[in-house]
Amino acid sequence: MTIVGLTGGIGSGKTTVAKMFADLGVPIYNSDERAKTLMQKSPELISAIKVLLGEEAYQDGKLDRGYVSKQIFNTKELLEGLNAIVHPAVRKDFTRWADEQTSDYVIQEAAIIFEIGSQDFYDFIILVTAPKETRINRVMLRDESSTVDSIRARMKNQWDDDKKIESSDYVIQNENIDQTKVKVLDVHHDILNKI
Repeated sequence: MTIVGLTGGIGSGKTTVAKMFADLGVPIYNSDERAKTLMQKSPELISAIKVLLGEEAYQDGKLDRGYVSKQIFNTKELLEGLNAIVHPAVRKDFTRWADEQTSDYVIQEAAIIFEIGSQDFYDFIILVTAPKETRINRVMLRDESSTVDSIRARMKNQWDDDKKIESSDYVIQNENIDQTKVKVLDVHHDILNKI
């Protein structure tokens, strides 16, 4: 099974691009969504997160995402600690999911691939990019509780696109939706030709 990583900074449009690949019949694993589910349902993860961030990380049996975000995006050690707990669990879940697929290739959509040093896990990496101001505006539109400062804080924890481009197999500039669709189709055919 060929494994493709799809990544990009916050607000770049990874999920939009992933949906375009899904429309072409490519199975998509959304790491952020699965991580949220695992952090809500896995007793091992819940226990480890409480040890790292305190009992307050869960309110009425549910992950308090606001509390967790405040803790991790202002303290690099806590962010790294949370990543060290969650990413291995997501990797295990993804591997099980990928083994069940029957397509030529699968895509794992993941916000941070290079940042956690997992680029060697993938056969190909697709990077989705967009200008910073566009990304900030997109996040503000989809999440009204976000502030420009909170978005910039999250961006600081992700590598700049220039750094990620060097190690990516494909780059999809996601500003014009029609051009993005054309590029997705090109990348899809190129991957199929290479596997």
